[in-house]
Amino acid sequence: MAYHNKNQRIALGFYAVAALFIVIAFVSPYWLQTDGKLTNPKFLNLGLWEVCLNNFQDIHRFYDTRFTGCMWVFEEEYYIIHDFLLPGFYIATQFFFTLCFTLLLASALMTVAFIGTERDDDRYIMVLLTNGATQILSSFCGLISVITFGARGDGRDWMPNWEHNDMGWAFALACVGVLLLAPSGVLVLIEARRERYKRLNEIGNQEASAYSISEDARKYRGDTVI
Repeated sequence: MAYHNKNQRIALGFYAVAALFIVIAFVSPYWLQTDGKLTNPKFLNLGLWEVCLNNFQDIHRFYDTRFTGCMWVFEEEYYIIHDFLLPGFYIATQFFFTLCFTLLLASALMTVAFIGTERDDDRYIMVLLTNGATQILSSFCGLISVITFGARGDGRDWMPNWEHNDMGWAFALACVGVLLLAPSGVLVLIEARRERYKRLNEIGNQEASAYSISEDARKYRGDTVI
C-alpha cells in the first residue's frame, strides 16, 4: 500500500466529504421546496428525478387532470405536462449533474487504485494525474449544474407560487460537494507533480552517482597502469 503524506490525506478527506454530499444530492428530492407558509401549496418539493405535487393543475392547458403525490419526473402519467415540468434549464441541470456523478464514480475507482498502488509502481503517477483531472472535470460539470438551477429553479415562470419556493437542503449539499471536489483534484495533481519531480531527482542522483563511480574507476585503472 502506498505511503500517504499530509497532502494526500487532506485530498482524500475533501474527496470523501464531497462524494457523500454529491451522492445524497443526486438521489434526494429536495433541490427546490415550498417554504411551508401556504396552507395548501400546489407544489411541495422537487429533486433531479422526483417531484411532489398537491392537487396541481396546469392552468395553461385545457384538461381537468390534477396531480397529487410524489413521482418520477419522467413518469408516463406526467406526459401531458412534460413541456411545463421539464424545461430546458432543468434538463441541463440533470445532464451536467449526472456527468458530475458519473465522473465521481470513476474517480472513486481510481482513488481505490491509488490507495492500493505502491509509490514505486510505474502506474502511480498516471493514477494520480488521471484521478485529479477526473475530479476537477466532475467539479466543473457539477458547478455548471448548480449555477444553472440556482439561476432559474425558483423563477416565477416555473413551479406555482414561486414566491414561496426556496432552494432546498439537497441543493445546498450539491453546491458544497462540487466546491469541495475541486480542491481535492488540485491537491491530487499537485501530489502527482511532486512525485514526478522526486523521481526525476532520484534518476539524476543515480546518474550522477554512476558517473562518479565510473570516474573513480577510471582514475583507479590509470593509477594502476602507472
